[in-house]
Amino acid sequence: MDDTQAQRLLSLYPSLASQAQTLSGLPVITVPLGTVLFRENDPCQGFPLVLDGEVRVSRASPSGRELELYRVQPGEMCLVSSAGLFANQALTARGLSTAPTTLVMLPPEHFRTALEDAGFRDFVLGLFAARMADLTGLIEAVAFQRLDSRLAATLLGHGAQVRATHQSLADELGTVREMVTRLLHRFEREGMVELSRECITIRDSARLRALAGGPAGAV
Repeated sequence: MDDTQAQRLLSLYPSLASQAQTLSGLPVITVPLGTVLFRENDPCQGFPLVLDGEVRVSRASPSGRELELYRVQPGEMCLVSSAGLFANQALTARGLSTAPTTLVMLPPEHFRTALEDAGFRDFVLGLFAARMADLTGLIEAVAFQRLDSRLAATLLGHGAQVRATHQSLADELGTVREMVTRLLHRFEREGMVELSRECITIRDSARLRALAGGPAGAV
């Protein structure tokens, strides 16, 4: 790791200042979009520190359906990795880069040493609590909120055009592509969106917003 990368790493993870010498000797990993960084049931290789890019963490069912749990951006923490290190257990989800990504992997022994520092320990436990709150919200959405409301919420907040495939939306929502396609065509018939190849143009954001905030019900 060069000096510039070391400074950026400490600016993103200042609670690791006491480990600066250890961090400077760690290799920097750069991967292209779509790289699988870890898989379910793999042993945890360390605590990922993201410098640039983004990692999508998800769970897959035996049938192949996938549910996005959260995303790790620079300065954030991977709950699955930290849980694996805490319990010395295999990983319970998959990590995939959603953009060209640069990261440093803090080895398990250095992670445990870093936890002896109160600042880093508070950082990890604080983000652990935040991730758990996110996952609780995800569980509530999957269990109690209608799929059309969840899809409407997913489409909002990206501007007038959403560049995404039906499959990627299905993966994010934890459902199958056919369900997403069916709902998008319904949205199009009702004048809320216009569909084209890998692009969804928002035509009536007010109605989408009303649908996204609608009452809970069965999927």
